[in-house]
Amino acid sequence: MMNDAHRPRSPQEARPIALTADDDEFFRLALRSILTRHLDVQEVIETGSFDEALEKLAERSDVFLALFDLQMPGLESAMSLRVVRENFPEVRVAVVSSSQQRQDIIAALHAGVHGYVPKSLGAADLARALGLILQGTIFVPTSLAELTPDEEDASDMRAPPPFSVEKGMPPLTPRQQQVLELLVEGRSNKEIARTLKLGEGTVKIHMAALFRNLGVANRAAAAVVGARLLSGHGSPRG
Repeated sequence: MMNDAHRPRSPQEARPIALTADDDEFFRLALRSILTRHLDVQEVIETGSFDEALEKLAERSDVFLALFDLQMPGLESAMSLRVVRENFPEVRVAVVSSSQQRQDIIAALHAGVHGYVPKSLGAADLARALGLILQGTIFVPTSLAELTPDEEDASDMRAPPPFSVEKGMPPLTPRQQQVLELLVEGRSNKEIARTLKLGEGTVKIHMAALFRNLGVANRAAAAVVGARLLSGHGSPRG
């Protein structure tokens, strides 16, 4: 847990700092303009992958708002954002995506995000939506109320089946794959951090995401599952 000295302050106390995670450089520039010019955001930290976003959040304890695109490297689904909410509870997390599929919106809300903003909104409406999220409102597109899911939609919104070793390697980010291999080798968090040139806190965040993807509760279980997976699939770093 963060102490009070390092806890991000609300927009009423100081100009907020935001992080954007999107592999579209031009859209990141557009978000930067909206955040700084219309919402008085002090600084925007830009990242192009889920791994990079996690590492920046681990490095910066002053981020107040984090915006994620769903279609970027390392983000398997909206449910991956639960790791962000669990490890950075003080950060307001929102999706800014071109997808308006009902199951994506529901999955993101189930992961605990503070808003889901369609990229199709005009600049003024996008600024208004992000402003509401900054103020503490949970924002969802009006299309969520207009859509009636059919049976196929309803099945898509159910929780995915639990992971099993028999199904093979689950979708992991490149960094999670590296952490898994080193974990199986018996490395400690400190040794993993040194090898990957990361902070120990950052390694713990990747480890938490790895545990969730593997469906395990601790590093011992992850090492056992990882060893079985790697023995059948070779080195994930290769």
